[in-house]
Amino acid sequence: MPLTLVCGGGFGDEGKGKISAYLAISDSPILSVRTGSINAGHTVVHKGRRFKVRQLPSAFLNPSTRLAVAAGALLRLDVFFSEVKELGVSSRVVVDRSAGVIEPRHVEAERRDKVLAGIGSTAQGVGAAMADRVMRRLRLAWEYGELAPYLGNVADLVEEALDEQGPVMVEGTQGLYLSLYHGTYPYVTSRDTSAAAILSEVGVGPRRVDDVVVVFKAYLTRVGGGPLPGELEVEEAAKLGMLEKATVTGRVRRAAPFNVEMARRAVRVNTATQVAITKLDVLFPGAAGARRWQDLPPETRKWVDWVEDQLGAPVTLLGTGEEATHTVDLRREKLGPL
Repeated sequence: MPLTLVCGGGFGDEGKGKISAYLAISDSPILSVRTGSINAGHTVVHKGRRFKVRQLPSAFLNPSTRLAVAAGALLRLDVFFSEVKELGVSSRVVVDRSAGVIEPRHVEAERRDKVLAGIGSTAQGVGAAMADRVMRRLRLAWEYGELAPYLGNVADLVEEALDEQGPVMVEGTQGLYLSLYHGTYPYVTSRDTSAAAILSEVGVGPRRVDDVVVVFKAYLTRVGGGPLPGELEVEEAAKLGMLEKATVTGRVRRAAPFNVEMARRAVRVNTATQVAITKLDVLFPGAAGARRWQDLPPETRKWVDWVEDQLGAPVTLLGTGEEATHTVDLRREKLGPL
């Protein structure tokens, strides 16, 4: 920080919610901005409670952090108001006036679309709403009276916070290989998910960014169709503890071993200054719950060092369990004072 961008280096499901939640607790950003839409869910576990957020930033865990939804994001009113109520954050939420709104007709259109069904779309109305936005017929947040108490200009809020030297976090969704432009087209989402596009959704120029944290999981997962190099059979994935279900759809995620070549490309395209790796406790059960480098098993440390050497970017954050604070933070050791 002052401005840190968190984005995904795989097919989504990398644990960005956990990393963002940890950074919110440890760094106390004064503002956190969520991009993307409700087809991407982030799971946050803290003090025994599990939260699944689809609309608001995972930084909600820090009661002093203001929460914002970017201009390039898409809202669905029922999801938005449900999360605001459940998390009790009404007084600190801002929605950009130009954020788009998903309507029931968008959901219905996607559920009837046989092409999207074959691709494995979440059928949440996101793609249909994005198409309407491109055609300039999508209704925006400022047109909905019920959103009036939350409306603002998020790009201005970011600039003001940065001018005051306050830490700001931008939370991207999904992962590079689901990017409309840089992913495994047509088995992708309806937007670009690279770091540059995430910043564009917020209205922040790249020179304002101090750190880009690209998040990987210790293995690959994806839902829906499309290629997955080294894909494991379901039985093998289950045996290895890699069998998971998606936050939004509940679908079983396909799994594969960590792919260095794909990770290198994600580091390059996103211009990563730091790398975070989650789910180390799945690959190395002895790492479960560790919060210090010296508490990790030797084979875990050796693997992390190897990944860092292969990617050419410092691996600074290691997830060792679901709990947000089950994180090994190496930023000071590798980067100096924060």
